[in-house]
Amino acid sequence: VNMIAGRLMLSPALRQASAALRLRPSLASTAKSRIAFVPKSNASARRFGDKSNAAAKDTPPPPAATASKEGASSSSSSESATTKTTTTTWWNSAELWGRLGALAGWGMSGAAIYDALESSPELISLNMTGVLLVYSSLFARWAFVVKPQNLLLAGCHVTNVAAQGNQLRRAVEYKKENGKDEEVNDILVKAGATAAAGTACLLAGPMVQSAVVGANLGVVSTVAAAEAGPFTVHFWAPMSKWMISGASFMDLNRPTEKISLAQYTALTFTGFFFSRYALLVAPINYTLCSVNVALFGSSAWHLGRKIKADYM
Repeated sequence: VNMIAGRLMLSPALRQASAALRLRPSLASTAKSRIAFVPKSNASARRFGDKSNAAAKDTPPPPAATASKEGASSSSSSESATTKTTTTTWWNSAELWGRLGALAGWGMSGAAIYDALESSPELISLNMTGVLLVYSSLFARWAFVVKPQNLLLAGCHVTNVAAQGNQLRRAVEYKKENGKDEEVNDILVKAGATAAAGTACLLAGPMVQSAVVGANLGVVSTVAAAEAGPFTVHFWAPMSKWMISGASFMDLNRPTEKISLAQYTALTFTGFFFSRYALLVAPINYTLCSVNVALFGSSAWHLGRKIKADYM
């Protein structure tokens, strides 16, 4: 029996089976120990391979990341709200200041209509009336092409052209009746020259601008091509207003009995409102801003003298 048992123990097959039985528990425990230290995410990646990307996409982000995203979105929304509030305040509203300027312009047209009904023709200033005709003609066009478009202002200036034309007619008829034919002829010559010069500028302006811009003259060509340059109504409308301010400055000592209270009240408010409005339109018009500051000062001077003389 001992001899048979010894032979069995020395048999190669039995030794291999015995070795396999001894190694199996240790392999199992080693595998368990490895699995115990492997994170779930890595285990899933080892088990499912390329499906781990889909699992990662479906995994919700950490609370800190979510909070940071919410904070970023809230800050961006607050910034956009602040920007919107800034662009819609009354101080930055081109529409509001444009309407106020138009209402002041309507006051100027109303003043001309009022003077036509109530005031004597001898009080009409021919210099101011002629300037206002040119001014309103140019600004009617400017209000139509500026951004944002101001149709209320355009209608106001069209009305003012008609009203000032009626004032000019009354003044001419009055002077003719009083034997001032030479003065009337001088007025007509000036009016004809102004109309001819304006027509020539309208017809020749585009060709001259193209030639100057194409000549590459540096600053001169740059100015000629500017959106508010000397070949646009954005330039000439403010220049016509400089003529109004100039007429007021040249007549600073005008007798107060010849000052129209309604007209200079409207001019004063026009200068005030347009000083701000000129900085809110497109293109921004610094020439228009400066001339309205001057218009406000000169018209307020005449208005103050008139109020002091008649009511104080």
